[in-house]
Amino acid sequence: MSKKRKNIIGWYIIGSAIIWGATILGGALILKENFKQVSVIFSSAAAIHLIIIWVPLAAQLKKQREEANK
Repeated sequence: MSKKRKNIIGWYIIGSAIIWGATILGGALILKENFKQVSVIFSSAAAIHLIIIWVPLAAQLKKQREEANK
């Protein structure tokens, strides 16, 4: 695996941590006032996380696997 690809995967992992960290902090702030809004925040964050982080990461990993098999 090239160094550039390792860096890309690292950025996806960091992005994932930032998204979930912000979600947990936002949920904690809103939880003080209304519990129902927290589920909307967590559901939205999960959807964003899947679309922005895991779909491109899966594509990168698939590409790496195909290149390794050549």
